[in-house]
Amino acid sequence: MSPETEATTTDRRRKQAGFSLVELMVVVFIMGLLATLIIVNVAPVGDRSRVTKARADVANLENALEQYSLDLYTYPSSEQGLAALSAPPPGVDATLYRPGGYIRRVQNDPWGNPYQYAFPGTRSGGRFDVFSFGADGKPGGEGNDADIGNWE
Repeated sequence: MSPETEATTTDRRRKQAGFSLVELMVVVFIMGLLATLIIVNVAPVGDRSRVTKARADVANLENALEQYSLDLYTYPSSEQGLAALSAPPPGVDATLYRPGGYIRRVQNDPWGNPYQYAFPGTRSGGRFDVFSFGADGKPGGEGNDADIGNWE
């Protein structure tokens, strides 16, 4: 092969190397389609997991309130709130209060809002209500916005 023929062959290979704009657009379209399918199928899982976590948190708070009641013969007042589970509120006999409290600290619900507490309760049959307002942070609602509480 002559050097001129070799150079021409090398030039053709360089010109043919790479992708055309149409090929790149097809790849980008396919990747977008796959991303959309994944997001549509995975997004509801996050919402369900938040609701499940809120239900578990409410059950844990309910258990801690029951333990508090067994030790102190009453539930915390609405004014004392859930903070009474992590530190003895004023006016409580410190000798009856469990050392270290009943929970380490009161956490927010999965949507970043504080858990609600009412004593006496209206929805739970009169004892107390512990609940989250759900995703919207407002009373009531449906679906992910529905209240999640110990009356369920």
